[in-house]
Amino acid sequence: MRILLLCSAFNGLSQRVQCALRDAGHQVGVLLATSERDITDGVRAAGPDLIIAPYLTDRVPAAVWRHWRTIIVHPGPVGDRGPSSLDWAISDGMRAWGVTALQAVEEFDAGPIWATRTFPMPAQPPRKSALYSGPVADAALECVFEVVAKAADPNFVPVPADNAPTETLGARPRPPMRQADRAFDWSEPTGTVLRRIRAADGSPGVRTEVGGLDVYAYDAHPGLARGHRPGTVVGRRQGAVLVATGDGSLWIGHLRPAAPGGIKLPATTVLGDRLRGVPHSAAPADVDPEVPGVFRQVRYRRTGAVGWLHFDFYNGAMSPGHSRRLLTALRHAIGQDTRVLVLRGGTESFSNGIHLGAIEAASDPQAAAWAGIRAINDVCREIILCTRQVVVAAYAGSAGAGGVMLGLGADIVAARDGIVLNPYYDMGLFGSELHTWSLPRRVGADLAQRLIDDKLPLSSATAARIGLVDEVGPRHPEAYGRWLTALAERHGDVTAARRRRAAKAKRLAAERIPLDVYETRELAEMSRDIFTDRSGFAAARRAFVHKLRPGRTPRHLLLAANAGPVVTTRQRPANSGPISAPLRPAVPVTA
Repeated sequence: MRILLLCSAFNGLSQRVQCALRDAGHQVGVLLATSERDITDGVRAAGPDLIIAPYLTDRVPAAVWRHWRTIIVHPGPVGDRGPSSLDWAISDGMRAWGVTALQAVEEFDAGPIWATRTFPMPAQPPRKSALYSGPVADAALECVFEVVAKAADPNFVPVPADNAPTETLGARPRPPMRQADRAFDWSEPTGTVLRRIRAADGSPGVRTEVGGLDVYAYDAHPGLARGHRPGTVVGRRQGAVLVATGDGSLWIGHLRPAAPGGIKLPATTVLGDRLRGVPHSAAPADVDPEVPGVFRQVRYRRTGAVGWLHFDFYNGAMSPGHSRRLLTALRHAIGQDTRVLVLRGGTESFSNGIHLGAIEAASDPQAAAWAGIRAINDVCREIILCTRQVVVAAYAGSAGAGGVMLGLGADIVAARDGIVLNPYYDMGLFGSELHTWSLPRRVGADLAQRLIDDKLPLSSATAARIGLVDEVGPRHPEAYGRWLTALAERHGDVTAARRRRAAKAKRLAAERIPLDVYETRELAEMSRDIFTDRSGFAAARRAFVHKLRPGRTPRHLLLAANAGPVVTTRQRPANSGPISAPLRPAVPVTA
């Protein structure tokens, strides 16, 4: 079936839907909702059998929905309407929520029902972004496949919205949530403030005051401090600030100045000199790092022969400080007498490479970008050269650009089912992260270049078929954790681990081209992108950070250009030997 995804942005859910439908054998393209005329012209040019809108904040033109079946995926159960469904669900503490696929009509969210799913809400208030990429995305994907099956049935008739039973208590039409609805006072209980901030994370944040500055707050975590005047900043750690509440405290990881043009950044960066006199909070040595309230972006623990290095950076963005912190922990972990080292990223994001927001906000963006890429390269090198342990890179969350490349030098790459990988660079950068060494060794030189050129997301299943990842574990995070533990213990067998480490050391020693050469070539290309802006990095970065809408849909996403099948077989064996030249520079982007 020819399916067109109509999207306001090609976000994580849209990418996952595209990957799943392509994996199922459908021809799938994407059309960004840039204007009513562009939508109408784009649909007419694509000639789809079915239009699905997995993420759409714009109205579908009547000229489209009257002539093409257009199905909207709404992040709310039957009976719910409005653009702030998840915000209200989290703020109101709903016990269950859902997703509904409905046909586009004149009125928003009022069309006949094609499919619906419900799910229990987490006991603790989730971050909106985590809820969206987890239970909502899972339910949405089930709805999408039900829609596709029903679209192929000429006898199917959708259920009118007025006749569909409301299965979720509290589902009803709601207005857009405004800042007045989100407002809180720091004297309120910790749980109340936490719920308000998480209901607005990662957009639009909650407007408040921190350290005397008018800001939007994001990335909130319970703290351990008690007994301070509410609203007081009582500590700072790893970019976050600890703010007192009515009955405790919250770590606030990120802030965005409320002034026009403000950029979301680590809280300590935003507050700057306002934190003079605020103490740095060391993590208590006698407290388990897994205990809630201990703010750690990087944690290490060991269980028998397995060392676990867990890192979780907000939105997967890595500034030089993040990379240096991870490198220090990685070297500590490599120095332990374990046989296996598991490098596990966050459930939402494994990594998305260098921190574009920090670069855009820097007084010298070029120097900041250069420092960022050099720092993350050091982490990649440490992973590649580790021969003391069997290294497992565990992609529990999605990854993009350099974040995909980060773990490819590991001995084993273990992805969670349902995540999306974007193994290419699309920001006016050639890319580094030693990908010209690691990527061809996993998928072969020809397919590596195709991945870079095609700039299309991959499901974890397809990534496994082409050799980009080695193992795929269960979708549920807890089940994935148990599966990962079993995998690590299996590779921790004394004899097997010794053989794997010895084989890796032998391969590295036999390299005809030193690793430094690959990095030098990559950095030579990157220097032209960063310092001479040959491919539009500055404009592309600015558009990304400030969420500027593109003027058109990139050609490689369109249905006509995107109709071919995804390569599903490895074209060269993994670890097949060195290549004689780096992958060619990425095609310049148009911001």
